[in-house]
Amino acid sequence: MPLKTFRPYTPARRFLTVLDKTEITKQTPEKSLIEPKKRSGGRNAHGEVTMWHRGGGHQRNYRRIDFRREKLGVPAKVAAIEYDPNRSSRIALLHYADGEKRYILQPVGLEVGMTVQSGEGADILPGNALSFRHIPPGTMVHNLELYPGKGGQVVRAAGGAAQLLSKEGELALVKLPSGEVRKFSVDCMATIGQLSNLDHENVTYGKAGRTRWKGKRPTVRGVAMNPVDHPHGGGEGRVKGNHPQTPWGFPTLGGKTRKKRPSDRMIVQRRKP
Repeated sequence: MPLKTFRPYTPARRFLTVLDKTEITKQTPEKSLIEPKKRSGGRNAHGEVTMWHRGGGHQRNYRRIDFRREKLGVPAKVAAIEYDPNRSSRIALLHYADGEKRYILQPVGLEVGMTVQSGEGADILPGNALSFRHIPPGTMVHNLELYPGKGGQVVRAAGGAAQLLSKEGELALVKLPSGEVRKFSVDCMATIGQLSNLDHENVTYGKAGRTRWKGKRPTVRGVAMNPVDHPHGGGEGRVKGNHPQTPWGFPTLGGKTRKKRPSDRMIVQRRKP
């Protein structure tokens, strides 16, 4: 899927790149599989902005994706490849043999007309979902479950793929795209293959307006504000030497924001910095 560039007849066009969407076969989503997506604009229940730089953007409908792949043994035919505004990878519309329709994440190599299946009887082919117990070591997988039956939570972004390194008893050793090596239960499901839309990370927006279409509002630097608005503000010219602070005077840059996890016993090797 190559990137498209343009003749620079405007400044914005000079660096603009867009994805060539020739692999998309259906322009409108399946009506039975979409639902409205409410937007908060970054505000809480009191109307206060608690998550800055959010708002505007194009309206989206949410596509319900089958992350659990629980229809074991029922074959499904790929009816269409679609664009999903809520995620970076493409999605595939499946028509199951029993008449049901579902969306899944599209891996590289999965095309219209192909057949996919879930369960231990499935072949090791892109789009098929199996538990780690039935996947041979060395296989590239995506949409990994952290807990059996909960549905895929890991490796769901465009171009993502994890590698099953080995299996020891009831645990499987998997290397994630971040470089982290982690243990999973062999009963956790995973889907074969690498996720589609590999060139997503190479797209250049080219202009500020394209960022606004995504629902991201401008970020103003603290040093550009007045003292009443930010601890970094004010001064005749640019002033150096102030410790990095939030608009409310708390130290920033380096403060840990992640919640404490109950246990890291499943992590064998930390992700690379």
